[in-house]
Amino acid sequence: MKRDLAGFAGVNLTGCLETDRALFSRIFEKDAVFRERPLVLRYKGVAGCLLFFDGMVNAEIINEGVIKPLTISSADRGDEPLADCVARRILCANEVKIVTDVKEMLTGLLYGDSILLLDGSVGALVINTKGWRTRGISEPGDERVQQGPREGFDEALMFNAAMLRRKLPTPDLCIEGRSIGRKSDTKIFICYLESVVRKETVELIRKRLDSIDIDGILDSHYINELISDHRWSLFKTMGSTERPDIVAARLLEGRVAIMVDGTPVVLTMPYLFAENFQSDDDYYTHYLVAGIGRVLRYLCFYLAVCLPALYLAVTVFHPALLPTSFFISIAAARNGVPFSSFAEILLLILVFEILKETGIRMQQSVGNAMSIVGGLVVGQAAVEARLVSAPVLIITALCGIAGLMLPRLKGAIFYLRLMLLVLASLLGLFGFFLGFTLWHIHLYALHSFEVGYVEPGLRFTPQSLKDTLIRSPWNRMILRPFSLSRNRVRQRRKR
Repeated sequence: MKRDLAGFAGVNLTGCLETDRALFSRIFEKDAVFRERPLVLRYKGVAGCLLFFDGMVNAEIINEGVIKPLTISSADRGDEPLADCVARRILCANEVKIVTDVKEMLTGLLYGDSILLLDGSVGALVINTKGWRTRGISEPGDERVQQGPREGFDEALMFNAAMLRRKLPTPDLCIEGRSIGRKSDTKIFICYLESVVRKETVELIRKRLDSIDIDGILDSHYINELISDHRWSLFKTMGSTERPDIVAARLLEGRVAIMVDGTPVVLTMPYLFAENFQSDDDYYTHYLVAGIGRVLRYLCFYLAVCLPALYLAVTVFHPALLPTSFFISIAAARNGVPFSSFAEILLLILVFEILKETGIRMQQSVGNAMSIVGGLVVGQAAVEARLVSAPVLIITALCGIAGLMLPRLKGAIFYLRLMLLVLASLLGLFGFFLGFTLWHIHLYALHSFEVGYVEPGLRFTPQSLKDTLIRSPWNRMILRPFSLSRNRVRQRRKR
């Protein structure tokens, strides 16, 4: 028996109820939630069978909108075909389609619709009876804000599309549907504003999505890895969020969003480097307050990456650059430590990452306390046992805390920190600046869907820099980001 949807393309029903019913029974013979409900229409006693999956349909719609009308209605169909008469005159459902292709029937059935087979009809009725449970609206745990909307996406694709439509109630919002995955047949939506987005970007995204040939898509990150630019880069070139307001804001700037059924995480593209330092709160608080937080994030990024390597290069290779008293205190703190400065820093970085990962993976009620207590106990014991020096412990803890401010760059921060540390241990400040330069050359060479990754930083125009290092007042952000939109005017000034 065929097990893939593609194998049923072009297969049609016979019109004999028992034969058609047996076909579906064989397909789902090993499925415990597949249901068949035989019934007899009141009109001329025509036999029928309703097929659906338990747990994926709304029982009230099945009972009141499908079974009850079929068994009590005696509508006269006249010369109208039976399937058309049932769809137009009898059923009480908001969407009913007459389908002849078995593949299309299976697609609807597997997505929560019900199939009505009628004896003597080669067309089956696909009835919208979807009714699976969802989590409901809640604020995403990793994207909490002090002010602003408190709602987040769910795992239900249609529900997510409705939330986005509520944010952007305009006919200009386009939502294109597709299916990806030979086994999962996962539904996805491509969302954009027709008058704002660049057509080249939408065409490129469609082309990359069409090139995907995989068994299943279970999360949006599958698509992220399959269609993103520079898959081997440390920096992400596609954005992700669980907040409808952020997706709406990205669409208003000319970006495209991809929603995937079964996950609350929505992808946005093109993605710029400056977005790693933007927070939701930046747009819901005063621009001066938001500017302070934005500058601190940039500062913490460079501290988290550069501080250990810079400390190692100066203290080991170039101690003459330090004040004498400061160097003497560092040397005294290192007295009796058996490891080199490089080994000290590397060991503490790994210990900090272990504590951080443990705090994430453990139960929430225990994880926070364990990470704090573990850090204090391990750090204090290591210094007292002369395994590490106090300055190295301070440096490592400071760069670790600074890295926590930028969760979107945690992977890049970790690898860049190690790269600079190794180069600094071999070549001193020369190695540090060599790594620093190569890292920025790579950064400026990146693209996200044919848009420069650091595009605003290359132009140095007032409009392009108004939402990078700081956020300007809304009445000053007249234009949309360069190269993201074919309609650059965001607002028209009236005063």
